[in-house]
Amino acid sequence: MSHALKQVFNKDKTFRPKRKFEPGTQRFELHKKAQASLNAGLDLKVAVQLPPGEEQNDWVAVHVVDFFNRINLIYGTISDYCTEQSCPVMSGGPKYEYRWQDEHKYRKPTALSAPQYMNLLMDWIEVQINNEDIFPTNVGTPFPKNFLPVVKKILSRLFRVFVHVYIHHFDRITQMGSEAHVNTCYKHFYYFVKEFNLIDTKELEPLVSVWGGSGY
Repeated sequence: MSHALKQVFNKDKTFRPKRKFEPGTQRFELHKKAQASLNAGLDLKVAVQLPPGEEQNDWVAVHVVDFFNRINLIYGTISDYCTEQSCPVMSGGPKYEYRWQDEHKYRKPTALSAPQYMNLLMDWIEVQINNEDIFPTNVGTPFPKNFLPVVKKILSRLFRVFVHVYIHHFDRITQMGSEAHVNTCYKHFYYFVKEFNLIDTKELEPLVSVWGGSGY
């Protein structure tokens, strides 16, 4: 592994503690299956497809947690360069500004700096994925009716991290020699959300200019 990639995977740089799956659980086995597909070098379009005999919600839950962990790592590598001064607005270039809204302090969409937005976003996602009522870990416990709406909100907000990193910090990713890793992670994310229709196509527009007509 190159020094640059070692930096990407340096635990000290992780923006948040990783959420892990308990060994022996169905979720852990699914996680291993998903990782094996990626490690085998399968076409990402194929790797994201639901394995035969598996429940879609389980497959989606495993990937949401995995994407949260990976995107944490990516943001962690550039977080020192994403400051109140460098990024006073959470944006993806001049055309796209993302405002924060939640059920607590920010009841209305509020303009924040990128680091403020990222902190609130990662805190919020952590609460969701650790909530047993939304992401049940016991086999046989049904997923709630609001599972997919929550997942769609998590993934559309995680997509904004990619937008900000690509538009404002990709020079730093390139300097570290980590662009191949970030690109692969984004393609994996993109194919997954397209496969299960988890992000509205309009939401994906900010990276169409980066990746060409396909959006990746």
